[in-house]
Amino acid sequence: MDAQKEIIELRRELERHNKLYYVYDSPEISDYDYDMLMQRLKALEALYPELITADSPTQKVGGAPLSQFEQVSHQVPLESLTDVFSIDELFAFGSRMDSLLSQEHRYVVEPKVDGLSVSLEYENGVFVRGATRGDGLVGENVTENLRTVRSLPLHIENAPERLIVRGEVYMSKSVFNKLNEERELNGESLLANPRNAAAGSLRQLDPKVAALRKLDIILFNIQFTSGTPYMSHAASLDAMREMGFPVIPYKVYDNIHDCVERIEQLGSDRDALSYDMDGAVIKIDDLTQRQALGSTAKAPRWAVAFKYPPEKKESRVIDIVVQVGRTGVLTPKAIVEPIRLAGTTVSAATLHNQDNIDKLDLRIGDTVLIQKAGEIIPEVLSVNKSKRPEGTVAYRLPDNCPECGSKVVRDEDGAALRCTSPECPAQRLRNIAHFASREAMDIEGLGISVCESLVNSGLVSSAADLYYLNVDDVAALDRMGTKSAENLKKALEKSKSAGLARLLCAFGIRQVGQKASKVLAVHFESLDKLMQADIEQLTNIPDIGPITAGFIVEWFSKPQSLHLIERLRESGVDFESHEEKKDDRFAGLTFVLTGALEKFTRDEAAAIIESFGGKTSSSVSKKTSYVLAGENAGSKLTKAESLGISIITEEDFSNMIL
Repeated sequence: MDAQKEIIELRRELERHNKLYYVYDSPEISDYDYDMLMQRLKALEALYPELITADSPTQKVGGAPLSQFEQVSHQVPLESLTDVFSIDELFAFGSRMDSLLSQEHRYVVEPKVDGLSVSLEYENGVFVRGATRGDGLVGENVTENLRTVRSLPLHIENAPERLIVRGEVYMSKSVFNKLNEERELNGESLLANPRNAAAGSLRQLDPKVAALRKLDIILFNIQFTSGTPYMSHAASLDAMREMGFPVIPYKVYDNIHDCVERIEQLGSDRDALSYDMDGAVIKIDDLTQRQALGSTAKAPRWAVAFKYPPEKKESRVIDIVVQVGRTGVLTPKAIVEPIRLAGTTVSAATLHNQDNIDKLDLRIGDTVLIQKAGEIIPEVLSVNKSKRPEGTVAYRLPDNCPECGSKVVRDEDGAALRCTSPECPAQRLRNIAHFASREAMDIEGLGISVCESLVNSGLVSSAADLYYLNVDDVAALDRMGTKSAENLKKALEKSKSAGLARLLCAFGIRQVGQKASKVLAVHFESLDKLMQADIEQLTNIPDIGPITAGFIVEWFSKPQSLHLIERLRESGVDFESHEEKKDDRFAGLTFVLTGALEKFTRDEAAAIIESFGGKTSSSVSKKTSYVLAGENAGSKLTKAESLGISIITEEDFSNMIL
């Protein structure tokens, strides 16, 4: 491959990964693999400088702001840092500083928190605006979501008239682990790492959702101050701490060799930190010296970020265990001899499914190479067959559920093996927790820990049992008491009127989530009518395909499901639809919403469309009927224009629903 062609392909690949990482918070590759692609592109551009273009990923920062948020121009650009990957590169940075700075200079070393970079603006000590980094020059206004961050002060004492500071929003390891535990119990895909979880939470359009994620923030720079300027970075950090900001821990050193010792120490102590870190930052301390050094088109010359390489270690598989999830899926996990990996002790690693085990040809007794996916979830990368002991046999997942003994079947549409019994004990807790969750019956105070107590005590063995609970029995549970029990009883009574759409979602029928539940509730209006529907009737409904229809009919045919429904009926749970369907004027039409709407929230607009028989989609295609475009509409609007799809304003939409 010639250099020009490889450069073009690398740029396209890096831009794609930039968008996945910065804009959609769903990266496909690790940070290390991304860094290696970037290093290759930098090397080629250094060899062929005539091929460097202004739009190369090496010449810019981050990704474009999302169109759903107001765009904010940063008064001071939020630059990124040049990455280094070896001690030799650190010493080279130190040598450059020695040659460029004739006078003595000191360095500041800080941990590099793996989160989402933001700028915060204060006027007379009051927090007035916060924005993401975006492309470094323009970011997204996430002020309301930032107000929900517990560690962010909304007012500071002894502040200058105007102050702009920069920090990193992150999700603590403990909050992240608890969130993943809840997602696993609810049969949801696990989040890869705290950084993606934090970024996705901060970009929620509803601040209430962001608040539930319990984000934190740590500050590491003063971008602008109208007060007396500081002489050093260390002095500015101390000033921020005195103002009440949570500030990054730092140490100051006279030479680059001492910096290296600190970086190695930070790397070995990573597990003791409450936040995830992917490196360490080395900066010149004197701010006048920084100004003299200046910046390149992309990054300051006075700082670098040392990136720790992903750790991979070998261990021996001593067993393979199988867990059963809420939806009955069997997930194999390798139990390995404990090893220290990326700051924590690892004794188990995910194997995903039987297909992955076959691909690895993994057996009990094998020596395997383990890495943390996203530096959080341990997974087996490969098998060292040269160390395989004699007498090992290929591993097969069981034909029967390890929890209840029921027959296991393979999904027709995937690699998953699934227990067929809805009464499986392993699924019981997960089913009850899902039934009570926010997207389902939304029973306040019935989180996973309370569900677990109810199940373990024998008070609840199915979702219907919740509505027959006695206050005194619940009050006797650990960490409950009479007041909590009474509040739970009130929440349960309130949930009885949640309506058919929420109830259908709570049932946990495969492929019937919130959207499909609403569609079914609007169409059938009552649970009894839906129960009489056959596959043909169901597939005539938009968004309900033959596979989903089959799952619905199958679920309603099971005796356990019918028993659950009757007990819910006897308890007074409402089986009627609360989804108002006004008329069918939008029947057969698909709307895509993009940009910032003024008269409606997106959820409100979507609910109106559905009430008139239409549906919404997150992506534009030839099947799209209308694109409702608000302010700062982005790529969806461009695509709609290229496909010739009708574009309507909020005023047009308002006239359509009169």
